[in-house]
Amino acid sequence: MILNDLKLIETYKSFLQDYSLEQIRYIPDPGVWSIGQMYDHLIVVAHEYLDSAEACSLACEENPRDKTTFGAYLFNIGGFPPIKIELPPELNASPNNEKKKEDLILELDQLMKRMSEVKMKVEKINPNYKVKHGGLGWLNAQEWLDLVAMHFRHHLRQKYELDQKLEG
Repeated sequence: MILNDLKLIETYKSFLQDYSLEQIRYIPDPGVWSIGQMYDHLIVVAHEYLDSAEACSLACEENPRDKTTFGAYLFNIGGFPPIKIELPPELNASPNNEKKKEDLILELDQLMKRMSEVKMKVEKINPNYKVKHGGLGWLNAQEWLDLVAMHFRHHLRQKYELDQKLEG
């Protein structure tokens, strides 16, 4: 699965080639992120998910608790439903809108490298060692790793909508 996940992130990298710096930073409407902010969000959250995957190895005891109903649904369908998900205000800070294309590409490269490293660790972590996700419940290391790609796939629709606003 990790190869498909890395290919997905590589695709996001290739999309960046088509944007100017002005397009990356363009905020189409109040309350709507720029393309650069969407990329920043994806990278920051991916690292948080990878931190949690690694933290599962520190759990040191099996955890019988499970996902929330929404978490179970999400993993059963293999991704987020095609809806906008509103985070609570304390978790919904605006992502960075100052990065250049080169910064984002470098950060995506670093993320892919880290994902490969974490994947090798995850294979050795007891699947019953879990860390809690605020909305999805208790996830094991593999589920945290899988969540990275699920989150990238979820934001493809947002990228498409932002592209439409750039063309409009």
